[in-house]
Amino acid sequence: MDKYSFLNAAPTAYFAELYDQYLQNPDSVEPSWRAFFQGYDFGSENDIVDEEQMENFSCDHVSENLTKEFQVVQLIAGYRTRGHLFTKTNPVRDRRTYSPTLALENFGLSNSDLNTVFSAGEILGIGSQTLQEIINHLEKIYCDSIGIEYMYVRNPERKAWIQSKLNVNDNQPNFDANQKKHILKKLNEAVSFESFLHTKYVGQKRFSLEGGESLIPALDAVIEKAADYGVKEFVMGMAHRGRLSTLTNIFGKSAKDIFSEFDGKDYEEEIFDGDVKYHLGWTSNRETNSGKKINLNIAPNPSHLETVGAVVEGIVRAKQDDKYSEDPSQVLPIVVHGDAAIAGQGLVYEIVQMAQLDGYKTNGTLHIVVNNQIGFTTNYLDARSSTYCTDVAKVTLSPVLHVNADDVEAVVHATLFALDFRMHFKRDVFIDLLGYRKYGHNEGDEPRFTQPKLYKAIAKHKNPRDIYAEKLINAGIIDKDYVNKLEADYKASLEEELEDSRKEDKTVITPFMQDEWQDFVRVTEQDMMKPVDTTVSKDKLTQIAGVISELPSEKKFIRKIERLVQTRKTMFEEDRLDWAMAEHLAYGTLLEEGFDVRMSGQDVERGTFSHRHAVIKVEDSEEEVVLLNNLSDTQGKFFIYNSLLSEYGVVGFDYGYAMASPKTLTIWEAQFGDFSNGAQIMLDQYISAAEDKWKLQNGLVMLLPHGYEGQGAEHSSARMERYLQLCAKDNMFVADCTTPANIYHLLRKQMKSNFRKPLIVFTPKSLLRHPKVVSTVDEFANGSFQMLIDDAEAKADKVKSLVFVTGKFYYDLLEVKEAEGRDDVALVRIEQLFPLPATAMRETIAKYSNAEEIVWAQEEPRNMGAYAHMLMHFEEAKSFRFVARRPYGAPAAGSSTRSKRRHKEVIDYVFDKTKNNQR
Repeated sequence: MDKYSFLNAAPTAYFAELYDQYLQNPDSVEPSWRAFFQGYDFGSENDIVDEEQMENFSCDHVSENLTKEFQVVQLIAGYRTRGHLFTKTNPVRDRRTYSPTLALENFGLSNSDLNTVFSAGEILGIGSQTLQEIINHLEKIYCDSIGIEYMYVRNPERKAWIQSKLNVNDNQPNFDANQKKHILKKLNEAVSFESFLHTKYVGQKRFSLEGGESLIPALDAVIEKAADYGVKEFVMGMAHRGRLSTLTNIFGKSAKDIFSEFDGKDYEEEIFDGDVKYHLGWTSNRETNSGKKINLNIAPNPSHLETVGAVVEGIVRAKQDDKYSEDPSQVLPIVVHGDAAIAGQGLVYEIVQMAQLDGYKTNGTLHIVVNNQIGFTTNYLDARSSTYCTDVAKVTLSPVLHVNADDVEAVVHATLFALDFRMHFKRDVFIDLLGYRKYGHNEGDEPRFTQPKLYKAIAKHKNPRDIYAEKLINAGIIDKDYVNKLEADYKASLEEELEDSRKEDKTVITPFMQDEWQDFVRVTEQDMMKPVDTTVSKDKLTQIAGVISELPSEKKFIRKIERLVQTRKTMFEEDRLDWAMAEHLAYGTLLEEGFDVRMSGQDVERGTFSHRHAVIKVEDSEEEVVLLNNLSDTQGKFFIYNSLLSEYGVVGFDYGYAMASPKTLTIWEAQFGDFSNGAQIMLDQYISAAEDKWKLQNGLVMLLPHGYEGQGAEHSSARMERYLQLCAKDNMFVADCTTPANIYHLLRKQMKSNFRKPLIVFTPKSLLRHPKVVSTVDEFANGSFQMLIDDAEAKADKVKSLVFVTGKFYYDLLEVKEAEGRDDVALVRIEQLFPLPATAMRETIAKYSNAEEIVWAQEEPRNMGAYAHMLMHFEEAKSFRFVARRPYGAPAAGSSTRSKRRHKEVIDYVFDKTKNNQR
C-alpha cells in the first residue's frame, strides 16, 4: 500500500494551510510533516532534479490535485514575498522590471487551471475558490496601489496579524461617504495652500508638497485614530518638503504667522536670530473629532535632514519616562523622511538600531517617506544601491508599505494599517509614499535641466485632489460645485490671514514645548556668571554615602567590587573624596531633591576607566544593582544605560531628552573625548545654535575625557578648540575641572539654576585616581563651583611667573614646581573656559603685580587647545607668553617615547623660557 495514500483522502484545505505554515515558519510544523514538505520542495525544484523525477515524486506520493494545491500555496507565497515588486504604486514613472515574475508557469500552473477550485483560498479567508478568484484577491491585496513587504518578519504572531489584516476587504480602503468628503477636504487644503503660496510668493523657497499632498489627510487620519487608541501626545520630525503645509493644516499654526515669515519681517526679540521658516518647530493642542484632547509637537530641524529623527526619539522617551511610564505608547513619534535622505544618511541606521534597546526604545515609531524619486537633482538610481529607499527597515524586521501617493484613500488606509501595527506590537513601521516633486528641489530650480523626460510627464499630470474629486463625482458622492466651493472657501480664509499678517511689523516666534519650560527663564552671559547655591548638609551627604557604600548582603559579588564599594565608605570617613565619589554624591543629592538623572554613552555603567560602577552586577546571575536608586522613597529616578556604539544618534537622542525634560540632569559621556567628532552635526546645528535659532534652551551635559597620557592621537584630545570656537554670547558653558568638589558643584549648579544651557565638560582620565585629586566633605557640603582656582601656596610678592593653566596639565606642572621648590611660580587654574571668568582673571593678574611675565600653558599643540579662545575673549592674552607643543596635524604622537619627550619640553619651557620647544 502506498504510504502516502492517506493524503488523497484527507481535506486538502488542511494540507494547504499546513504547507502555508511550513513556508512561513518551518520549525512550527510537526517534524514528520516538515520532512514531507521538504521532500516536496526538493522534488519541485527544477534546477535540482529533472522534470521526470519531479513527475515521479508527484505521481508516486501525492495526487495531482494535492500537488496543484501545494503549487497554489506557493503562488500565494510568491505574491506575499514578491508582490510589492509588481504594484501600481508609481504615479509618474514606469516600474523597473523584476524577474522572475508572478506568472502562473513559474509555479507549475497554467491558464487551464484558472477555473479549478482550490482549497488554498482558505489561507486568504475566502474559502475554496477558483484559481482566477484567488489571483484576483492576491492582485488586490499585494499588487494594487499598496505594496507591502513583511515576509522577512520572523515573529509568527506579527506575521499572522499582518496577513489577517491584509485579508480584510482585500487590503482595499472602505470609507463611507462622510469619511471620503473629509479626506477630500484635507487634500484640498494641502493642494490649495501650496497653490496660494505659489501665487503670492513667486520664486520663494517653500519646498512644496505638490506631488505628495496625500500626506496631509494621512497625518490627519493618524492623529484622529491614535487619539481613540489613547495616544495623548504626538512628537513629529520632518525635513523641509511639505513642512509649511503640515504646520498649518495639521498642527494648526496660523497661516498669518507663516505669511509674516515669508515677508521676511524682523523678529520681535533683539537677542533672537531666528531661522528660515521651513526649519521652525511648533507645539499646539488639538481637539479631535471625537472630542479628545491631544498635544502636538513638531520639532525644529536643521538642513541636516535626518538629524531631527534622533532628537524626536529623545523627546518622546523623555515624555514617556516623565508622564507615561505605565503606558509609554501614549506618546507617538512620527518621523517624516525624504527618500534620498533616509537611504543616504547613516544616522537613520543608528536610530533604527535604537528601536528596541532599553535605554532608547519609544514603543514604535511611524516612519513616513515622502518619496519624490529625486534627491536635489540626483535620480534614485544614483542615490542608493538598495531596491527601496526604505530597506533600512529590514534591520529591525519592520513592515514596509509602499503606496501610490495619487491614490489618497490607499494612502490613508495604509497609514491607519501602520498605526494599528504600532499600537498592537509597539514596534516601528514604515510607509513609502511614492509620489513626485512638481518643481525643482526648491521653487527657484529648473528641474528640466536634469530630468527633462520626467518633468514633461509631471507637467501633464493631475494633482491628487483633482484625481480624487473626479473619482467621487463619478461615484455620485459630490458634484463639481462641491470641490469649487471647498477651494474658494479655503483660499478666502488664506486671503484674510494674509491681509491680517501685513498689518504687523514684526514676526513673533512661539517657543517649542513651552509648557515644559514655563518654570525657566532665558538669560544672558551676565546671568550665567552669577553664583548658584549648591550647598548640601553634611548629614545628607553622609546618608547618601552610606547607601552607595553598602552592597546587599544576601547577594554575591566579585571580591574586587566588594572592596571598591567599601572604599567609598573609607574615603568618606577619611575625608578624601575622589572623582567617582563626586559624581555619585552629585547625582545622589539631586535625586534626593526630586530631580531625575539620565546618563548614557558607551560603557557609562561601569565607566570607560572603571571608576564609576553605577551599575554593579551580581556575580552568579548578572542581576543589576543600582545603589543610587535605593536612597529614599521620594527620590527622583536614576537612569543609566550603556549605549550602542553610536555618537551622532545617541547625542541627538539625549539632546532631545534634555529638551523635553529640563528637570532631568541628562548626561552623555564619550568613551574618549574626541569620539564626539562623530556627533559634530548635533553640536553645530543644535547644541551651540538652537537657542539663537529656535528659542530652545537645553541642559544637556557632555562629559569628554581629555588629557595627554601617551595614548596616541585618538585618545588624548577632546578637541576643546572646536567647542570653544562655537562659543558666543550666552550659548553654553564649557568647563575643564580639576577637583572632585568642583565637578560636584558644577553638576549641581546645572540643575539648581532657573535656566538651562548645554554644558561641555573636559573630564580627566589619569586624575580619576591621582592621589592629589581629592576634596574634603566640607568642600562638598559648603563649597560652590569655582570658575578660577588660585594657587593656594603661592606668595604674591615672590611670584615672578604667573601661569594660567587648565585641566590635567596643572598637576603635571605642580609636580615639577614642588620638586624644584619653585616659589617664584604661581599656577592658576581656569576651570570655566566659557563664559570666561575675565574679571577674576584680571583680579588675579592684579594680585600678582610683581610677576615679570604671564604665561598661558597648555599640553595641546599650538593650533589646538584653548589659547586661540583666550585671544578672542581676553584682550590681555595677546601679551601672554604662550607655551605649547608646536603645531601638528594630529593631536598627539603615536610613539610613547616621542610623546613623553614633547610633553617634557612643554613643561620645561613653562619654568624656563630659554628652553623654547619648537622641534
